[in-house]
Amino acid sequence: MKTENSRRVIAPGAVVRGAVRQFQVRGSLDMDLLATQLAISRATLYRIVGSRDALLGDALWALGRRTLDRARAARKQSGVDGVIEVSRRFADRLWSARPMRRFVAEEPSTAARVLFTPSGEVHRRAVLAQRDIFVEAGVAAEGDLLPLAFLYVRIMESVLYGELFSGRRVDFAVAERPLRALLSGA
Repeated sequence: MKTENSRRVIAPGAVVRGAVRQFQVRGSLDMDLLATQLAISRATLYRIVGSRDALLGDALWALGRRTLDRARAARKQSGVDGVIEVSRRFADRLWSARPMRRFVAEEPSTAARVLFTPSGEVHRRAVLAQRDIFVEAGVAAEGDLLPLAFLYVRIMESVLYGELFSGRRVDFAVAERPLRALLSGA
């Protein structure tokens, strides 16, 4: 029997999974709706996640990580070609993701904040994942790869989210040459 003071306990992972499901359907995140879907209060939802930006970042990273893992698993090449292959596969899959395109088009300020600043943590996580991709592909195994990964990710962000920066999409082929040049010195 529930009393007036009883609270539903929900794990942060369940909240992120709910946010991912909602994002995939709506291309956005409605916190009131999510709280209702999870059968918790809005206050409890915010207590668990902190902010909408943080939860969007977690949801976008969960989706991005899944997409990146698929691109990594499909990689057939090693070295610089393998890194470029993963990036191309990831870009192709992200561009074909309707919810992401909708989010960037309808909430450009939020998308920029969540994708590129610490409020969403997506950029930081992408840099760490890119460092791992360099090591897996045998591009570089020594030294501090984070600066290289940071620059690589920034170029990729220009390709993936060109609409946010300039109002137009940047073709992957345009970025391939500077990406290769960056990696040739690794």
